[in-house]
Parts: sequence; C-alpha cells; structure tokens
Amino acid sequence: MSANQKIAILSVYDKTGLLDLAKGLIQQNVRILASGGTSRMIREAGLAVEDVSAITKAPEMLGGRVKTLHPAVHGGILARNLESDEKDLAEQGIAKVDYVVCNLYPFKDTVAKVNVSIPEAVEEIDIGGVTLIRAAAKNHSRVTILSDPRDYPGFLEELEKGDITEASRNRYALKAFEHTADYDTAISGFFRKEYAGQGEQYMALRYGANPHQKPAAAYTVSDKLPFKVLCGSPGYINLLDSLNAWPLVKELKQALGKPAAASFKHVSPAGAAIGLPLTAEERKVYFVNDIEGIESSALAQAYARARGADRMSSFGDVIALSDIVDVPTASIISKEVSDGVIAPGYEDAALEILKKKKGGKYLVLQIDPDYNPSPTETRTVYGVTLQQHRNDVEISPKSFDTIITPKDAGALPENAARDLTVATITLKYTQSNSVCYAYNGQVIGLGAGQQSRIHCTRLAGDKADNWWMRFHERVLNIKWKKGTKRPDKSNAIDLLVSGELPKSGAEREAFEAIFEKVPPAFTDEEREAWMKKLKNVCVSSDAFFPFIDNVFRTSRSGVNYIAAPSGSQNDNAVFETAEKLGITFVQQNIRLFHH
Repeated sequence: MSANQKIAILSVYDKTGLLDLAKGLIQQNVRILASGGTSRMIREAGLAVEDVSAITKAPEMLGGRVKTLHPAVHGGILARNLESDEKDLAEQGIAKVDYVVCNLYPFKDTVAKVNVSIPEAVEEIDIGGVTLIRAAAKNHSRVTILSDPRDYPGFLEELEKGDITEASRNRYALKAFEHTADYDTAISGFFRKEYAGQGEQYMALRYGANPHQKPAAAYTVSDKLPFKVLCGSPGYINLLDSLNAWPLVKELKQALGKPAAASFKHVSPAGAAIGLPLTAEERKVYFVNDIEGIESSALAQAYARARGADRMSSFGDVIALSDIVDVPTASIISKEVSDGVIAPGYEDAALEILKKKKGGKYLVLQIDPDYNPSPTETRTVYGVTLQQHRNDVEISPKSFDTIITPKDAGALPENAARDLTVATITLKYTQSNSVCYAYNGQVIGLGAGQQSRIHCTRLAGDKADNWWMRFHERVLNIKWKKGTKRPDKSNAIDLLVSGELPKSGAEREAFEAIFEKVPPAFTDEEREAWMKKLKNVCVSSDAFFPFIDNVFRTSRSGVNYIAAPSGSQNDNAVFETAEKLGITFVQQNIRLFHH
C-alpha cells in the first residue's frame, strides 16, 4: 500500500450495487477493507479485497458480533487533520480511513414477524455497523459515509473527477444520521412495547381511527404518559379528543378563573363553557332539573352548559373538566350517552358513579394537571414527518382591547370580553376553518372544519339559532310521553327548532309518537320575533372574514361583538358593514388554525 492510497471500509447488509461500487473504488486505486458477507461477495466476484482483520490483526469473534470494533478501524475513521492526531496514528501504526460504506439490517423486518421473541430481536441489533456509520458521520468534514446504495453512482462520478465535495459529504452524513436514528427508533419501539409497562410509558390501543387500522398505540419518550386510566380502555379517537379537550378547559379556567368544561366529538368541541349559575329555564333546556346539588357546583354548571349547547353533536362525546369531578357533575354524565371523561381528579363517590356507566367500561382518564408538553409538535402524514412549534399563544380578556369599529367605542363590557375569550380559546382547539358564537360564558354555536368561511359562519349561526329557539315557551312546555329517552327528546326538539319537521309518513308518525300533545311548527314570523330577543352574542373567527356576507349572517343571530384577525383585502368593507349593523369589531391579532 502506498502512503497516499485512500482506504475504504465496506460492511453492508443491503448489497445492491456493491460490486459496481467495488469496481469503481479499485479503478481509483482505493484500498478496500470489508467484513463478513461483504468481503466474501467481493472476493467471489474476483475483485481485490482484504478482510478488516488485515488492519486490526484480530479475527472476527463472538459469532461475528465483533468484527470492526477496534482502534485500528475507529482511530482511522475518527482521526482529523491535526498534528496531535497524526502523532497518535503514527505511534499506533494506524492509517486514516477515507470512505465508509455501511448500511444496517432492517430491524423493522425482524419485529414485524409474528411472535418474534426478545432473544431473536436482540440478535439482530447491530453494534459494529451503527458505530461505523456514527463515527464516519461524526467526522464527515474529512470522511465520506455512504449508507444508501442509491448514492453510489454519484459518489463514483465525483471520485473519478478528483474527490468528494464538502456538499456531498454533508448530504451523505445527514442521510447516515437519519439511517441510524430510524434504526434506533425501531429498536426502542420494540422494547417500549415489551418493557415500558402498560399505562406508564406505552399503551396499546384496540385499533386506530378505524377497526382495520392495527396495530395502534399511544406512547411517550419521557418517563410516563401524562394520564392514568381509571376505568375502561381508551381508543385512538378517544385520546385525540381527550388530549385536545383537556388543554381547552385548562386554558379557559386560567383565563377566566372559573371551572370549565368541554364536550368533544371528532376532534372538535361540540360545546365549551365556564361555570356560571343556571337559570330555571337553562336547567330545563339542558336537562339538568333533576341533578341534586347542581346549584352549588360550578363544574356541574359548566358541563351542563357545554353539553346543553348542541345536544345532537354532543351525543357520544368525550368530556374534559378543569377541576376535580364532584357528584353533581358525575350525575349529569351518568345520564348522558358519552364515551369518556378526562379530568385532574375525581371524588371517590363521583368515580364510583362513573365506573358503573357502560357496564363498567366507561372511559375515565386522570390527567396530570401540571403536565406541560414539549414546545415542538411532530406528526407523520403519509410517511412524511411534519414539525411545528406548539400553539402556545395565551388568550385572555386582555386580548380584546383593540376596537376597530366603532372608533369612538370605549372598552368592551366585561361580559363581552369574557364571551370573546370563551369563543376564541374554543377556536384554538377546533378543526379549521372555524367560527364560534358565545353567550353568557358558553359556546352556543360552532362551525368546524368547513372549507368556506361563510359556511362556517352559517353553520355556527344556525346552531346558535337552534340553541336560542329551545328557550321558547313552546319548547319549554313540551309534554313528553312517559318513558321517552333523552336522545329521542333531543332529536325531536332539534327537528322542531330547526324547522326540519317531517311532513308526513312514517317519519312524521315516529315524531308524533313521543308527545302527549304534538307541538305545532314555528312559523317564520314566530321565529323572527323570538330571534329579535337575543342580544349581545359574541362571535370569534379563527381567521379574517374575507367578505361582508359573514357579518350579515352573524347579525341575524343577535351578535353585537365580533373578534377576528385583519388582513383581508376586503377589511374596510367588513368593518364598515359591522358598524352599520351596530356590531363592535375587535382586532384579534392571532390566526388560530388547528388541524
């Protein structure tokens, strides 16, 4: 070997393109050292290759588990162009290594096998290969690391022209780090399932978003999951709802100083509210007339409002509660069709009530109230990893102190600032596009996940209208047949207040069958007269209103306050329309898209 001859060490599982690479290296007078099957394949092709033992002076040992772990290998790879390094190499008789070609056995293939044992998995964990890759990538300012056979042709083209450019070495090093990171992720994933402990750091789920999406799991790389399962077994969507709903109620309480509740369905709120006293009419509309102790439980009042805002959408909800769950709150939950609840704690008696629900299978999660997630969020979609800073903007009544119109308006009334806070924090956890109507400390209409802003506004406005129509004396005085179930009452009321009453046939018969006396449909005049009584509703939008049609629609539902970001080319027309309609328009500086 000449003093200036370059050295390459090859040790690959994936032997795609290996012989072409070896030929190219030999043509450029590169000395090839290889281990195990890599060396054998090159030699059998009649190409010049030496075993790594030629420089280590040590044979492969421990059944092949030790091949390249030697100072002669790693000293040659890690040496820099420093006088002190040159001195160490000379004293030990070690030559610099210039190129490392290494890729790893796909550990994912091992653990994908049915009933793979821990000893089988352990046997496939590469040590020497990972060390080769990591050492070469660490010293990529001098050493070229190839971990992907697709890079061989480009590498050889550069080598024929002289040497490998810094840009290529950087790119190859990044790919190498990603290769070992993916490998380590597969290993840690396998052992997380085996050793992390169900419910501590890793939790197997029944399935993913749909029954055919298996396997599914929830896990954390920190010490333990931030919640405990006190009853039931969470599903994938249960956790999506729970982990979106909990921060919503946590932030509502922090912003407004009162217990908060949210009713979640399909990763958006069906309702959210803070605990304010309930009127006699509200208790009747929200089906909580029979809840003992509700008058002294702000948390129960909050959930009654959150659940009662849109009972049709809340059917089968996941509930989030900001405070320790008491008996009145648990009593409401026990009467409703619901999938689960997440809260920081539960009174013993309340927990016993909840554990009886769904035959003992009702999901009860206890969240660590002091848990703070990482500021960085990562998710994978269609094999592509997306990353962003978590939406940690804080919303409070102080967020609404910039009034755009009318220009001579003073500070917002306390109730308006409160209700805009409720609406805007709710939007932060609602699938976009979204618009929220709020009144008296609660959401009364929410349009979620619509592609068009006006459709959000209409959907939310229609829900707000339906909510208000439920307070009409015709609805309050409905006489139900004995034994009518709560969901059937909710559906019948929804048909009545929305104007969607069936006209005839079996559907009409089914509708009439649950009443002692069938209530007549609302006329347009009756509806209009009742809607005029609703005032001081607040609306918040997760992005700007691009057209005046949104403002016109809100005005039909008793809206007197709108908060939205500016930035539309049509801002002036929107603001002018709001002023003409007697609506105060407040600047909300933060866009709040959520997906």
